[in-house]
Amino acid sequence: MKPFITAVSAFLPGQPVENEALDAYLGKVDKISAKTKQIILASNGIKTRHYAIDPQTGATTHTNAQLAAEAVRLLLPADRQPAASSLACLCCGTSSPDQLMPGHASMVHGELGLGPCEVISTAGICLAGLTAMKYGAMSVALGLTHRSIATGSELASTFMHRDFFQTMQDTAAQTEKENHHPAFSFEAEFLRWMLSDGAGAVLIEKEPAANGPSLRIDWIEILSHAHKFESCMYAGAVKQKDGSLRGWRECARQGIGPGNGVFTVKQDARLLNREVMRTLVGQSLPGVAAKYGLTAGDVDWFLPHYSSQYFREPLLKQLREIDFYIPEERWFTNLPTKGNTGSASFYIMLEELFSSGRLQKGQRILGVIPESGRFSVGWILLTVV
Repeated sequence: MKPFITAVSAFLPGQPVENEALDAYLGKVDKISAKTKQIILASNGIKTRHYAIDPQTGATTHTNAQLAAEAVRLLLPADRQPAASSLACLCCGTSSPDQLMPGHASMVHGELGLGPCEVISTAGICLAGLTAMKYGAMSVALGLTHRSIATGSELASTFMHRDFFQTMQDTAAQTEKENHHPAFSFEAEFLRWMLSDGAGAVLIEKEPAANGPSLRIDWIEILSHAHKFESCMYAGAVKQKDGSLRGWRECARQGIGPGNGVFTVKQDARLLNREVMRTLVGQSLPGVAAKYGLTAGDVDWFLPHYSSQYFREPLLKQLREIDFYIPEERWFTNLPTKGNTGSASFYIMLEELFSSGRLQKGQRILGVIPESGRFSVGWILLTVV
Protein backbone atom coordinates (compact mmCIF):
# COMPACT_ATOMS: atom_id res chain seq x y z
CA MET A 1 0.00 0.00 0.00
CA LYS A 2 1.28 3.42 -0.94
CA PRO A 3 0.46 6.28 1.47
CA PHE A 4 -0.79 9.74 0.51
CA ILE A 5 0.16 13.25 1.54
CA THR A 6 -3.25 14.86 2.03
CA ALA A 7 -2.17 18.24 3.42
CA VAL A 8 0.99 20.35 3.35
CA SER A 9 1.83 23.40 5.43
CA ALA A 10 4.65 25.88 5.96
CA PHE A 11 5.34 28.32 8.76
CA LEU A 12 7.81 31.17 8.31
CA PRO A 13 8.31 33.44 11.33
CA GLY A 14 8.10 37.22 11.13
CA GLN A 15 8.23 39.33 8.02
CA PRO A 16 10.43 38.68 4.96
CA VAL A 17 13.93 40.05 5.61
CA GLU A 18 15.70 41.67 2.67
CA ASN A 19 19.46 41.65 2.26
CA GLU A 20 19.74 45.30 3.29
CA ALA A 21 18.11 44.53 6.65
CA LEU A 22 20.28 41.58 7.72
CA ASP A 23 22.34 43.60 10.19
CA ALA A 24 19.19 44.56 12.09
CA TYR A 25 18.49 40.89 12.72
CA LEU A 26 21.91 39.24 12.93
CA GLY A 27 23.92 42.19 14.22
CA LYS A 28 26.51 44.38 12.54
CA VAL A 29 29.69 42.73 11.35
CA ASP A 30 33.33 43.78 11.05
CA LYS A 31 35.06 44.61 7.77
CA ILE A 32 36.21 41.03 7.12
CA SER A 33 32.74 39.61 7.73
CA ALA A 34 31.18 42.36 5.63
CA LYS A 35 33.35 41.35 2.68
CA THR A 36 32.34 37.70 3.05
CA LYS A 37 28.71 38.77 3.34
CA GLN A 38 28.93 40.78 0.12
CA ILE A 39 30.47 37.86 -1.77
CA ILE A 40 27.91 35.31 -0.57
CA LEU A 41 24.85 37.48 -1.10
CA ALA A 42 26.00 38.25 -4.63
CA SER A 43 26.02 34.55 -5.54
CA ASN A 44 23.41 32.75 -3.46
CA GLY A 45 20.36 34.32 -5.14
CA ILE A 46 18.46 34.80 -1.88
CA LYS A 47 16.50 38.06 -1.85
CA THR A 48 14.39 37.53 1.27
CA ARG A 49 14.31 35.07 4.13
CA HIS A 50 12.75 34.74 7.60
CA TYR A 51 14.25 34.80 11.10
CA ALA A 52 12.63 33.99 14.43
CA ILE A 53 14.16 37.19 15.79
CA ASP A 54 12.58 40.40 17.04
CA PRO A 55 14.56 43.10 15.15
CA GLN A 56 13.89 45.65 17.89
CA THR A 57 15.16 43.61 20.84
CA GLY A 58 17.17 40.82 19.22
CA ALA A 59 15.16 38.30 21.25
CA THR A 60 14.26 34.92 19.78
CA THR A 61 10.53 34.78 19.02
CA HIS A 62 10.12 31.00 18.65
CA THR A 63 11.96 27.89 19.70
CA ASN A 64 12.56 25.26 17.03
CA ALA A 65 9.87 23.10 18.62
CA GLN A 66 7.42 25.99 18.44
CA LEU A 67 8.19 26.55 14.76
CA ALA A 68 7.41 22.90 14.01
CA ALA A 69 4.27 22.98 16.15
CA GLU A 70 2.99 26.02 14.27
CA ALA A 71 3.47 24.18 10.98
CA VAL A 72 1.51 21.21 12.32
CA ARG A 73 -1.35 23.47 13.44
CA LEU A 74 -1.55 24.92 9.94
CA LEU A 75 -2.04 21.51 8.32
CA LEU A 76 -5.79 21.58 8.82
CA PRO A 77 -8.41 24.15 9.81
CA ALA A 78 -9.16 24.30 13.53
CA ASP A 79 -12.39 22.35 13.15
CA ARG A 80 -10.52 19.53 11.40
CA GLN A 81 -7.49 19.27 13.68
CA PRO A 82 -6.65 15.62 14.37
CA ALA A 83 -8.06 14.49 17.67
CA ALA A 84 -5.60 13.20 20.23
CA SER A 85 -6.73 9.63 19.60
CA SER A 86 -6.33 9.88 15.82
CA LEU A 87 -2.75 11.16 15.62
CA ALA A 88 -0.81 7.94 15.97
CA CYS A 89 2.66 9.00 14.83
CA LEU A 90 4.57 12.32 14.93
CA CYS A 91 7.91 12.38 13.09
CA CYS A 92 10.10 15.48 13.41
CA GLY A 93 13.41 16.15 11.72
CA THR A 94 15.85 19.00 12.30
CA SER A 95 19.55 19.83 12.38
CA SER A 96 19.11 22.49 15.07
CA PRO A 97 17.13 21.10 18.03
CA ASP A 98 16.70 23.38 21.03
CA GLN A 99 18.57 20.96 23.32
CA LEU A 100 20.63 17.77 23.22
CA MET A 101 17.98 15.91 25.20
CA PRO A 102 15.00 15.22 25.13
CA GLY A 103 14.41 14.42 21.48
CA HIS A 104 13.06 17.15 19.21
CA ALA A 105 9.81 15.30 18.45
CA SER A 106 9.04 15.02 22.16
CA MET A 107 9.36 18.78 22.48
CA VAL A 108 7.09 19.37 19.46
CA HIS A 109 4.55 16.94 20.90
CA GLY A 110 4.65 18.86 24.17
CA GLU A 111 4.00 22.13 22.35
CA LEU A 112 1.01 20.64 20.56
CA GLY A 113 -0.53 19.33 23.74
CA LEU A 114 -2.03 16.27 22.02
CA GLY A 115 -2.67 12.97 23.74
CA PRO A 116 -0.36 9.92 23.63
CA CYS A 117 1.22 9.10 20.30
CA GLU A 118 4.39 7.63 18.89
CA VAL A 119 7.14 10.22 18.44
CA ILE A 120 10.27 9.91 16.30
CA SER A 121 13.13 12.41 16.10
CA THR A 122 15.42 12.26 13.08
CA ALA A 123 18.81 13.95 13.22
CA GLY A 124 21.23 15.04 10.54
CA ILE A 125 21.25 18.19 8.44
CA CYS A 126 19.10 18.88 5.37
CA LEU A 127 18.00 15.24 5.06
CA ALA A 128 16.50 15.14 8.56
CA GLY A 129 13.15 16.38 7.26
CA LEU A 130 12.96 13.71 4.56
CA THR A 131 13.98 10.88 6.89
CA ALA A 132 11.14 11.97 9.18
CA MET A 133 8.78 11.89 6.21
CA LYS A 134 9.98 8.44 5.20
CA TYR A 135 9.36 7.04 8.69
CA GLY A 136 5.85 8.50 8.72
CA ALA A 137 5.17 7.13 5.24
CA MET A 138 6.42 3.66 6.13
CA SER A 139 4.33 3.59 9.30
CA VAL A 140 1.16 4.25 7.29
CA ALA A 141 2.15 2.01 4.36
CA LEU A 142 2.78 -0.93 6.68
CA GLY A 143 -0.56 -0.45 8.35
CA LEU A 144 1.06 0.25 11.72
CA THR A 145 -0.73 3.60 11.93
CA HIS A 146 -3.59 5.06 9.90
CA ARG A 147 -2.19 8.59 9.83
CA SER A 148 1.08 10.32 10.65
CA ILE A 149 2.48 13.82 10.60
CA ALA A 150 6.04 14.60 9.55
CA THR A 151 7.89 17.89 9.98
CA GLY A 152 11.13 19.56 9.03
CA SER A 153 12.14 22.69 10.93
CA GLU A 154 15.17 24.89 11.53
CA LEU A 155 16.12 27.62 13.95
CA ALA A 156 19.39 28.49 12.21
CA SER A 157 19.44 32.13 13.32
CA THR A 158 20.61 31.20 16.82
CA PHE A 159 23.86 29.97 15.24
CA MET A 160 24.15 33.02 13.01
CA HIS A 161 23.64 35.94 15.39
CA ARG A 162 26.66 38.17 16.03
CA ASP A 163 26.35 37.66 19.80
CA PHE A 164 26.79 33.90 19.36
CA PHE A 165 29.79 34.38 17.10
CA GLN A 166 31.37 37.09 19.26
CA THR A 167 31.06 35.10 22.48
CA MET A 168 32.95 32.24 20.93
CA GLN A 169 35.40 34.31 18.94
CA ASP A 170 36.70 36.10 22.00
CA THR A 171 38.21 32.88 23.35
CA ALA A 172 38.69 30.78 20.24
CA ALA A 173 41.93 32.10 18.78
CA GLN A 174 44.43 30.05 20.80
CA THR A 175 42.50 26.80 20.56
CA GLU A 176 42.07 27.01 16.82
CA LYS A 177 45.69 28.01 16.36
CA GLU A 178 46.72 24.80 18.12
CA ASN A 179 44.37 22.75 15.96
CA HIS A 180 45.49 24.46 12.74
CA HIS A 181 41.90 24.87 11.62
CA PRO A 182 40.38 28.31 12.02
CA ALA A 183 36.83 28.25 13.37
CA PHE A 184 36.05 31.74 12.16
CA SER A 185 37.41 31.51 8.64
CA PHE A 186 35.32 31.56 5.50
CA GLU A 187 34.10 28.04 6.35
CA ALA A 188 32.22 29.39 9.37
CA GLU A 189 31.39 32.91 8.25
CA PHE A 190 29.78 32.20 4.91
CA LEU A 191 27.00 30.07 6.42
CA ARG A 192 25.76 33.13 8.31
CA TRP A 193 24.43 34.54 5.05
CA MET A 194 23.06 31.23 3.74
CA LEU A 195 20.74 29.84 6.43
CA SER A 196 17.41 31.00 7.84
CA ASP A 197 14.42 29.85 9.90
CA GLY A 198 11.21 28.04 9.02
CA ALA A 199 9.18 24.86 9.33
CA GLY A 200 6.95 22.67 7.23
CA ALA A 201 4.68 19.69 7.82
CA VAL A 202 2.77 17.05 5.91
CA LEU A 203 -0.21 14.90 6.87
CA ILE A 204 0.20 11.32 5.63
CA GLU A 205 -2.83 9.05 5.38
CA LYS A 206 -3.75 5.69 3.87
CA GLU A 207 -6.33 7.21 1.51
CA PRO A 208 -6.26 10.41 -0.59
CA ALA A 209 -8.26 13.42 0.59
CA ALA A 210 -11.95 13.49 -0.28
CA ASN A 211 -11.62 16.99 -1.73
CA GLY A 212 -8.71 18.63 -3.51
CA PRO A 213 -5.37 17.15 -4.61
CA SER A 214 -3.31 14.62 -2.72
CA LEU A 215 0.19 13.33 -3.39
CA ARG A 216 0.84 9.60 -3.56
CA ILE A 217 4.25 8.76 -2.11
CA ASP A 218 5.61 6.35 -4.71
CA TRP A 219 9.02 5.98 -3.11
CA ILE A 220 11.71 7.67 -1.02
CA GLU A 221 15.36 6.69 -1.44
CA ILE A 222 18.13 7.83 0.91
CA LEU A 223 21.79 7.16 0.16
CA SER A 224 24.91 7.90 2.19
CA HIS A 225 28.42 8.23 0.75
CA ALA A 226 30.07 8.68 4.15
CA HIS A 227 32.32 5.67 3.48
CA LYS A 228 34.18 7.72 0.87
CA PHE A 229 34.45 11.21 2.39
CA GLU A 230 35.35 13.08 5.53
CA SER A 231 32.83 15.41 7.13
CA CYS A 232 32.03 18.51 5.09
CA MET A 233 29.51 20.38 7.28
CA TYR A 234 29.60 20.01 11.04
CA ALA A 235 28.96 21.59 14.43
CA GLY A 236 29.74 20.52 17.97
CA ALA A 237 33.18 19.33 16.92
CA VAL A 238 36.64 20.46 15.82
CA LYS A 239 38.04 19.06 12.58
CA GLN A 240 41.51 17.54 12.85
CA LYS A 241 44.36 17.52 10.34
CA ASP A 242 43.45 14.01 9.19
CA GLY A 243 39.86 15.03 8.51
CA SER A 244 38.38 13.30 11.55
CA LEU A 245 36.17 15.14 14.02
CA ARG A 246 36.91 15.61 17.70
CA GLY A 247 33.47 15.79 19.31
CA TRP A 248 32.44 18.36 21.89
CA ARG A 249 32.64 15.98 24.84
CA GLU A 250 36.20 14.98 24.02
CA CYS A 251 37.01 18.66 23.48
CA ALA A 252 35.58 19.46 26.91
CA ARG A 253 37.76 16.79 28.51
CA GLN A 254 40.77 18.55 27.03
CA GLY A 255 39.68 21.96 28.26
CA ILE A 256 38.24 23.12 24.94
CA GLY A 257 34.89 24.58 25.94
CA PRO A 258 31.93 25.92 23.96
CA GLY A 259 33.56 29.34 23.91
CA ASN A 260 36.27 27.98 21.65
CA GLY A 261 34.17 27.76 18.52
CA VAL A 262 33.21 24.12 18.98
CA PHE A 263 29.51 24.78 18.39
CA THR A 264 29.73 27.07 15.38
CA VAL A 265 28.43 25.55 12.14
CA LYS A 266 31.27 25.14 9.68
CA GLN A 267 31.53 23.91 6.12
CA ASP A 268 34.48 22.80 4.02
CA ALA A 269 33.56 24.86 0.96
CA ARG A 270 36.26 23.32 -1.27
CA LEU A 271 35.13 19.78 -0.56
CA LEU A 272 31.52 20.86 -1.05
CA ASN A 273 32.15 22.38 -4.45
CA ARG A 274 34.17 19.41 -5.63
CA GLU A 275 31.83 16.59 -4.63
CA VAL A 276 28.26 17.70 -3.93
CA MET A 277 26.92 17.43 -7.48
CA ARG A 278 29.28 14.77 -8.79
CA THR A 279 28.58 12.43 -5.87
CA LEU A 280 25.06 13.21 -4.70
CA VAL A 281 23.58 13.51 -8.18
CA GLY A 282 25.98 11.93 -10.67
CA GLN A 283 26.73 8.86 -8.56
CA SER A 284 23.27 8.51 -6.97
CA LEU A 285 20.48 9.29 -9.40
CA PRO A 286 21.39 6.76 -12.13
CA GLY A 287 21.04 3.84 -9.71
CA VAL A 288 17.79 5.16 -8.24
CA ALA A 289 16.32 5.83 -11.67
CA ALA A 290 17.27 2.36 -12.90
CA LYS A 291 15.72 0.74 -9.80
CA TYR A 292 12.33 2.31 -10.51
CA GLY A 293 12.51 2.61 -14.30
CA LEU A 294 12.34 6.40 -14.05
CA THR A 295 13.30 8.64 -16.97
CA ALA A 296 13.62 12.40 -17.18
CA GLY A 297 10.56 12.46 -19.40
CA ASP A 298 8.49 11.01 -16.56
CA VAL A 299 9.14 14.07 -14.37
CA ASP A 300 6.62 16.92 -14.60
CA TRP A 301 7.98 18.90 -11.64
CA PHE A 302 11.54 18.87 -10.32
CA LEU A 303 12.01 20.24 -6.80
CA PRO A 304 15.74 20.51 -6.06
CA HIS A 305 16.95 21.66 -2.67
CA TYR A 306 20.18 23.57 -3.13
CA SER A 307 21.72 25.98 -0.66
CA SER A 308 22.62 28.65 -3.19
CA GLN A 309 21.76 29.73 -6.71
CA TYR A 310 25.46 29.14 -7.31
CA PHE A 311 24.72 25.40 -7.54
CA ARG A 312 21.89 25.62 -10.07
CA GLU A 313 24.11 25.55 -13.15
CA PRO A 314 26.34 22.71 -11.83
CA LEU A 315 23.19 20.71 -11.08
CA LEU A 316 21.87 21.25 -14.59
CA LYS A 317 25.25 20.28 -16.02
CA GLN A 318 25.37 17.11 -13.94
CA LEU A 319 21.89 16.08 -15.08
CA ARG A 320 23.00 16.48 -18.69
CA GLU A 321 26.12 14.38 -18.08
CA ILE A 322 24.12 11.44 -16.72
CA ASP A 323 21.53 11.74 -19.50
CA PHE A 324 18.76 12.81 -17.12
CA TYR A 325 18.18 16.32 -18.41
CA ILE A 326 15.08 18.01 -16.99
CA PRO A 327 14.25 21.31 -18.74
CA GLU A 328 14.41 24.24 -16.35
CA GLU A 329 10.78 25.17 -17.05
CA ARG A 330 9.88 22.04 -15.05
CA TRP A 331 11.97 23.12 -12.05
CA PHE A 332 10.34 24.65 -8.98
CA THR A 333 12.22 26.40 -6.18
CA ASN A 334 11.48 29.26 -3.82
CA LEU A 335 15.04 29.77 -2.57
CA PRO A 336 15.06 33.47 -3.62
CA THR A 337 12.01 34.32 -1.48
CA LYS A 338 12.11 31.77 1.36
CA GLY A 339 15.85 31.25 1.77
CA ASN A 340 17.70 28.08 2.69
CA THR A 341 15.84 26.53 5.61
CA GLY A 342 17.75 23.26 5.70
CA SER A 343 15.58 20.27 6.64
CA ALA A 344 12.44 22.41 6.20
CA SER A 345 13.29 23.53 2.65
CA PHE A 346 11.64 20.66 0.76
CA TYR A 347 8.46 21.00 2.83
CA ILE A 348 8.33 24.75 2.18
CA MET A 349 8.86 24.25 -1.56
CA LEU A 350 6.26 21.52 -1.70
CA GLU A 351 3.69 23.61 0.19
CA GLU A 352 4.01 26.51 -2.24
CA LEU A 353 3.63 24.26 -5.28
CA PHE A 354 0.80 22.26 -3.65
CA SER A 355 -1.11 25.46 -2.90
CA SER A 356 -0.45 27.12 -6.25
CA GLY A 357 -3.27 25.48 -8.21
CA ARG A 358 -0.76 24.40 -10.85
CA LEU A 359 -0.76 20.67 -10.08
CA GLN A 360 -2.75 18.37 -12.35
CA LYS A 361 -3.86 14.80 -11.84
CA GLY A 362 -1.23 12.27 -12.86
CA GLN A 363 1.71 14.66 -12.71
CA ARG A 364 4.87 13.36 -11.08
CA ILE A 365 7.08 15.36 -8.74
CA LEU A 366 10.73 14.42 -8.26
CA GLY A 367 12.48 15.96 -5.27
CA VAL A 368 16.15 15.85 -4.38
CA ILE A 369 17.62 16.83 -1.02
CA PRO A 370 21.42 16.72 -0.90
CA GLU A 371 23.14 16.89 2.49
CA SER A 372 26.77 17.92 2.65
CA GLY A 373 27.31 16.80 6.26
CA ARG A 374 29.09 13.65 5.19
CA PHE A 375 27.54 13.44 1.75
CA SER A 376 24.07 11.91 1.83
CA VAL A 377 21.15 12.47 -0.52
CA GLY A 378 17.45 11.79 -0.58
CA TRP A 379 15.24 11.32 -3.65
CA ILE A 380 11.44 11.27 -3.50
CA LEU A 381 8.81 10.66 -6.19
CA LEU A 382 5.23 11.85 -5.71
CA THR A 383 2.23 11.50 -8.00
CA VAL A 384 -0.68 13.94 -7.98
CA VAL A 385 -4.05 12.22 -7.42
